[in-house]
Amino acid sequence: MLPLPSSSKPGAPKDSQCPPAGFPDFITLGIVGGGQLAKMTAQAAAQLGCRVVILERQTEFPAGHVAARILTGDWDDPRALLELASGVDAVTLENEFVDAAALAAVAEHGHPLWPSAATMRLIQDKFLQKQALARAGIAVPEARAVETLDAARAVAAEWGLPLLLKARRNAYDGKGNATVREPEQIAAAWSRLGGDKGNALFAEAFCPFVAELAVIVTRAQNGEMVTYPVVETLQRDHVCHTVQVPASVTPEIAARAGALARQAAEIVGMVGSMGVELFLTGDGALLVNELAPRVHNSGHYTIEACACSQFENHVRAVLGWPLGSPALRAPAAAMVNLLAPAGGPGQPQGLAEALRVPGAHVHLYGKTRSGAGRKMGHVTALGSSPAEALALAQRAAECLRFSS
Repeated sequence: MLPLPSSSKPGAPKDSQCPPAGFPDFITLGIVGGGQLAKMTAQAAAQLGCRVVILERQTEFPAGHVAARILTGDWDDPRALLELASGVDAVTLENEFVDAAALAAVAEHGHPLWPSAATMRLIQDKFLQKQALARAGIAVPEARAVETLDAARAVAAEWGLPLLLKARRNAYDGKGNATVREPEQIAAAWSRLGGDKGNALFAEAFCPFVAELAVIVTRAQNGEMVTYPVVETLQRDHVCHTVQVPASVTPEIAARAGALARQAAEIVGMVGSMGVELFLTGDGALLVNELAPRVHNSGHYTIEACACSQFENHVRAVLGWPLGSPALRAPAAAMVNLLAPAGGPGQPQGLAEALRVPGAHVHLYGKTRSGAGRKMGHVTALGSSPAEALALAQRAAECLRFSS
């Protein structure tokens, strides 16, 4: 566990784009990846007096505006990861795409890494993730690895349609998922997901859910856990559009969802904040759809709505500090994702108009370019009910236009 006061650091990495001076009087957190999740994590770390160093492949990224130091390199290269780790107190991740074998080198050299390489190895392959949960007795949609197009067709014939084809790795925001409703769609879905190019896929039985729920759970190094309120998400084309909290479910269902999230965190050995997505069926059953071993889009509302956000608790967990309260500050909250309709500039029109909406909190990620369906920011609001909060957030979100 790191001390809450300052601690000494090694010198700065050689290829730092910032001044090479180290941070001897500050605790420093390394983050692999520099997107909006890293940006909001870095902002939470700064609130606790920490410095953040980012390792990114690109030269322009959202977290670059708030990082104390930037390293440019391939995060799948153990040498780049070790260079990052050698200059910080702990390393964490903003995505699940970093090769687990490369991450193992960080721990082998004695550097703190959370979540661990073992956790990432288990979660980043979504088929292995589902197998691990099922072995532990957690209900998940039935899944089967499919190595050929004929195997995918055979599963469709056996299970019936609709079903889903999914990429086992590197899939998010609908990229890597395809819903197949007709037999003639199987070949097109197989090709679109890269099955014909050797990309590993699996088939998943379609779940006739009545609601999609999510829970953020933060687990500390000592096993302490806090669970955030259960939220209800609205997904279109596998992309989250809105989040409302608390979810419109019974207290018994909410308690079961929270218990499943905690159990899942234990199973995979998670340290940090993790998103747990669930399906609720008409008969009240809960199935875990997916785990995200990082801060998660369904928990962005926690910045304004909770005593301690998912981002701050993630920082606390990976640095070995006590966790904060996940309690809501208001009866309800909502979040609306700002999704661009097409390619264009990264700065929206209508910001001044959105900022005039009382009670709405606008978060823009600072991406240089928008793209169709790309998450450019989000708006949150608090209210006396989820519907009231959602209406307020949508009112501000509708002011913001990403267009050429």
